[in-house]
Amino acid sequence: MLEINGVTKKFGKTLACDNVSFTLQPGSLTVLLGPNGAGKSTIIKSIIGFLKYQGSITVNGMPNKTVQARRVLGYIPEMPSLYPNLTVIEHMEFIARAYKMTNYKDRIQMLLDRFELADKKKKFGDELSKGMQQKLNLCIGLLPDPDIILMDEPLLGLDPHAIKELKNYIEEMRQAGKTMLISTHIIDSVDMLWDRTIIMQKGTVRANITRPEIEGAGKTLEDIFFEVTEGIEKDDVSHSEAEGSDNSNEQVKGENA
Repeated sequence: MLEINGVTKKFGKTLACDNVSFTLQPGSLTVLLGPNGAGKSTIIKSIIGFLKYQGSITVNGMPNKTVQARRVLGYIPEMPSLYPNLTVIEHMEFIARAYKMTNYKDRIQMLLDRFELADKKKKFGDELSKGMQQKLNLCIGLLPDPDIILMDEPLLGLDPHAIKELKNYIEEMRQAGKTMLISTHIIDSVDMLWDRTIIMQKGTVRANITRPEIEGAGKTLEDIFFEVTEGIEKDDVSHSEAEGSDNSNEQVKGENA
């Protein structure tokens, strides 16, 4: 179980996450939705331990930055971070040894085959196209077979075949009882089975709702998303217009004086 309680993160004066709380139940697939700048990547990087924050995050009851917690956490970042002087197979070998995996050769081959990288084993990281780099990024994150895996915009840059293969693999992990959090700002990309959606905007959780609750209300995920996000935007616009009107009135008063 992954529990996020009252997490707040600031970058200077910018409040990226404001008192964010939610729980991922074991074996569940949660979709983290929100427009660009909503705070999705910030909360994921906080969970994985890359950022300092206020609040608490626990993994199976353990603080997320402990060795025990990190052993069961996996992370696929939005942007691949590869070593230019390592080949594809060397990247995979490095991760396998870092996680002290045993009998990993077949798993490496399976992942490279599924994501069409088997013929790129000897290619260096900086020789790969952006799409191929993203495929390697996926393979690296999936190799340790973590119990809880966080994916930040995992479908960006993938070709249709790789998107289909990743969705199939996500369903296989779901059936295997893995706990997954998938972040995206593209609603159409999460047409796979999911249990819960968390919608963020302006650093806060605006909705935390299960799939049965949405379907029971006779709505779609898209309906809920736009109800939540557009309502906030309209409120902001109305507030800005009101402020502008007040400022204009003050200016007119000043001119008349």
